[in-house]
Amino acid sequence: MERLGFGSLLAVARGSVNKPKLVILHYKNGVEGDKPYALVGKGVTFDSGGISLKPGAGMEEMKFDMGGAAAVLGAFVAAVKMELKINIVCVVPTVENMPDGDAYRPSDVITSLAGLTIEVLNTDAEGRLILCDALTYTAQTFQPHSIVDAATLTGACVVALGKHATGLMSKHDDLAAELLAAGEETLDRAWRLPLWDDYQVQLDSGFADIANIGGKSAGAITAGCFLSRFTEGQRWAHLDIAGTAWDEGRKGLATGRPVALLTQWLMDRAG
Repeated sequence: MERLGFGSLLAVARGSVNKPKLVILHYKNGVEGDKPYALVGKGVTFDSGGISLKPGAGMEEMKFDMGGAAAVLGAFVAAVKMELKINIVCVVPTVENMPDGDAYRPSDVITSLAGLTIEVLNTDAEGRLILCDALTYTAQTFQPHSIVDAATLTGACVVALGKHATGLMSKHDDLAAELLAAGEETLDRAWRLPLWDDYQVQLDSGFADIANIGGKSAGAITAGCFLSRFTEGQRWAHLDIAGTAWDEGRKGLATGRPVALLTQWLMDRAG
């Protein structure tokens, strides 16, 4: 990944003794030559927040910060077991976000795989930093028909939608409609949030092409806007599952969402 230029993803991984991985799975059971449908999932195996350390209370739940990765892998396995007539590629960037003497810092400027420079204002906004490189790699390498990413990305989405609806963002009305319909069919529901250019100004930086956070307001949306900078020209949608991926509390477990939504979407695409 260093040779290829995954500067953003590798910056997040610097504080951990556990090396980052990029998992890529292919399923080719559709028409030969048809573009694949791509699933990309955030795989932060534990998120301490890094130098921008999270509060201690509830930090144990950050083992669930790989919920997006688990979801896209689950949907991929379901498609394989059902032998869907479709081509799929599944891309999972995995890291651990830890504080360390070599950890990336607020004020660092890092260079992404896409070549865009990113000013780090908060190391706890790490999910978008690994996803941006994974999305760039997916688009450049596989030229997919569509890309859907899933990520436990923002606490702001939990504030906005609670634990019941996944946040859905896309500039493509038809793709958003497909995913919303799949969620209604499976009761794994999503709610669409705007991804208007009006929000992009919140990501302005005086030191880089883009900042990694957009301030206190509309945090879920500005996270989606950040990812949209790396999916230009792609038919892409973002699922923020921070509120729906697990149940809170000492006995809280992973919910398995949005495996059902994604699987239904793939089934619908396969016909």
